Amino acid sequence: MITFLRGKVVEKQPARVVVDINGVGYEVFIPLSSFDRLPGAGESGTVLIYEHIREDLHQLFGFMTEAERQMFLMLMSTSGVGPKIALAALSGMSVRELKAAIVQGDVKRLSSISGIGKKLAERIVLELKDKIGDSEALEAVAGAAEATPEDLRTRDAILALVALGYKQEAARKMVTAVLRDVSPDATVEDVVKKALGSP
Repeated sequence: MITFLRGKVVEKQPARVVVDINGVGYEVFIPLSSFDRLPGAGESGTVLIYEHIREDLHQLFGFMTEAERQMFLMLMSTSGVGPKIALAALSGMSVRELKAAIVQGDVKRLSSISGIGKKLAERIVLELKDKIGDSEALEAVAGAAEATPEDLRTRDAILALVALGYKQEAARKMVTAVLRDVSPDATVEDVVKKALGSP
């Protein structure tokens, strides 16, 4: 099994990266959280790998931190959760936020992730709650409590722009520039539309 890849980043997109290792290009699917930490195209780096093999499929999923990989594997252990949904979960929320949502039984927050409905969110909480250690749970809940709704809205708006193809720094500047002009109860969608210049 492939545990990590160390090589040059040839191509980099929000959901995938191509790593060149001795002239062989490996396509690796990544969450948005890892995309933020990847080296730029032409630079070298190390990507932690989960190798997903089925009879008709061989895919590589990559992460920049061990915490992300462990969270991915934990989500994958839930019945009904495949690699695409696990990746979507890590793209929609940080590891700490995911753990906090699971520990607190926040089905609404989990089901806001693309591909996760209410029933699957309930199953994730049911099957994973006991797998998160007490110290991890306390740390996750404390960390989630520190983030204000405005912080979460800002982060989600930036991630949405990155998913649309904007670079992280550009997305951050776009969101920061419009935050002063939006009402306190504006949604993530409102912020993104304003950042894109839509009425």
